[in-house]
Amino acid sequence: MPMREPIQAFVVVALVGLVAGCTTSPLAVQGERDLRRTVINSVRRELAESEGLPGSRVTEREAGVSRLQISAELMPELERMAGPASYAAGVPTMDADLLGRAQGYVPVSLSGAIRSALERNLALQFARLQPAIAEAQVVAAQAAFDATLFSNLDWTNQDQPRTVTRQGNQTFGVNSDQRTTITNATGIRRTLASGGQFTLQQDINYGDVNTDGQGQSPNPAVELAWTLRFDQPLLRGFGADVTSAQVRINRNAERDQIAALKRDLIRTATDTERTYWQLVQAVQDLQVLQRLYERGVTVRDQVLERRNIDAGPAQISDARARVETRRANVIRAQNALRAASDSLKVLINDPEAPIGSEVLLLPVDRPVDAPVSFSLVDALTTAVQNRPELQQAILSIDNTSIRQEVADNARLPRLDIRFQTRISGQQNDLGEAYEDASDGAFIDYLIGLQFEQPIGNRQAEATYRQRRHERKQATIAYANAVQTVFQEVKRTLRLIVTNHQLIEQTRVSRYAETENLRAFEIEKQILRGSDVQTLDLEFRRQESLAQAERDEIQALADFNIAVAQFYAAIGTALERNNVEFRVPSADAPLELGGLSDPMRNPVVPAGTKEPVTVPKATPGVIERMRQRRGP
Repeated sequence: MPMREPIQAFVVVALVGLVAGCTTSPLAVQGERDLRRTVINSVRRELAESEGLPGSRVTEREAGVSRLQISAELMPELERMAGPASYAAGVPTMDADLLGRAQGYVPVSLSGAIRSALERNLALQFARLQPAIAEAQVVAAQAAFDATLFSNLDWTNQDQPRTVTRQGNQTFGVNSDQRTTITNATGIRRTLASGGQFTLQQDINYGDVNTDGQGQSPNPAVELAWTLRFDQPLLRGFGADVTSAQVRINRNAERDQIAALKRDLIRTATDTERTYWQLVQAVQDLQVLQRLYERGVTVRDQVLERRNIDAGPAQISDARARVETRRANVIRAQNALRAASDSLKVLINDPEAPIGSEVLLLPVDRPVDAPVSFSLVDALTTAVQNRPELQQAILSIDNTSIRQEVADNARLPRLDIRFQTRISGQQNDLGEAYEDASDGAFIDYLIGLQFEQPIGNRQAEATYRQRRHERKQATIAYANAVQTVFQEVKRTLRLIVTNHQLIEQTRVSRYAETENLRAFEIEKQILRGSDVQTLDLEFRRQESLAQAERDEIQALADFNIAVAQFYAAIGTALERNNVEFRVPSADAPLELGGLSDPMRNPVVPAGTKEPVTVPKATPGVIERMRQRRGP
């Protein structure tokens, strides 16, 4: 046979494998369309009403202090008597720490706390390894399509007895069989994306017969064979959609872990800011209660001075009890401050202020009071584009779609085809065997079909129904996730609106209570005097003023916490803190962009009237889907 014929045979088998490896089914295309349509429909219904009113609104509140009709000349005095600005910026008074020493302090800013938390938080250090693990799993799944080099070598020395045949005086056969055999199979095997397998193999068989009375030609003999084989499923197991299913699922798992890492970063940044403002509130609460206690001591001493005038044992005991109660509240506030400091320590994991140390974190930033401008539809759309939880829900739908494709293919009968070409040669030594095989004197061809179909096919059909139901569940779970995210966005927006109003209302109450106490003190000096009933009223008005101060502090903290939670709800808490999220490798630290004070960008400093503007949604997932949506 001419030399070109074996080469042509090899080329034919190779082209069949190449064409089969590039063939994919239309299931993935249709599945992607269905997925896109499902995502759009789930979001569209929830955005229908807000899209009709896309304009922005600004949180509003009445200037309630003017209702009190307090003269402008008295306002500086009222500010000195009560309110956040009336307290010195120094450290609060604390008792001894657990080591019996005077309390130590470490100042901490909000931006510094968030940076430290995002860089050092132990839960984040654990979470940042998950994408690297998932990435390794993707590579492991892709390795199924790597070529495999194999080589098998066997050496056999055979010396076996044999029976002989006698007929009359004649004997046929030999009494033993002695021979040495060496076999080697070396080749390359690769699984293709089409589901087929391509194998190129070289077989060398060496035989040396040493049996007395028996000879072979040639002896020793070397047989060399080249085999090119291609196995391809035509129905079940065919196509890249099926063979690469595990790769796609593992890649989705990697994306899921990346989204989970971003979710944890957002959650940690938000928790850190919330804890920071709670620490600020705890400091100011302690200052208010300490001042209340000091005022109470003054009034109690005045009651004791009237012991022989009009203060009886009941009035004296009541005054002492009020002061001791206030002192107990101071002790509780000190403990609450230390607890808030420890909570922030755990989040930021700063080596200079570990949780095991007794230093107290002292916040240096103050809560912000500024109007907020927002658009509901922009907030909801931004949440759809940026919330990691929704991205994870979409990946879950895609995973169930992949499994459904595989289950649908598994319902088909098994029909596999095999193409094989084998060129061989045999001589006394290996070199001559190579020459013999190269001449193409001996060529074998094989084409085979294998068919298999379970009767009833119940297992495959049941698995397919299961996968269909799982995909429906994933679709419902996505719609539920959208509703949950939208509920969270609206809840945080309402908290912003409510607490922005409460700040002014509690401030009005504080001014009113301050003026009440100031007027009472003047009336006490001029008209009432320091009788027991007057001192009892002074106790009550001091407590009312302290409660009004604490309510104002609570409203300020709640407003700032609500702003932080809102940005977490729309998924832009990292951007708000100027943090650029880059997926880290397992061996590199988490990379952060420039991190500025989150309460300066985008929130403006307190005391200004410029509204905070919530950023509008940029073209992203939903817009791209709308542009690509078909009929």
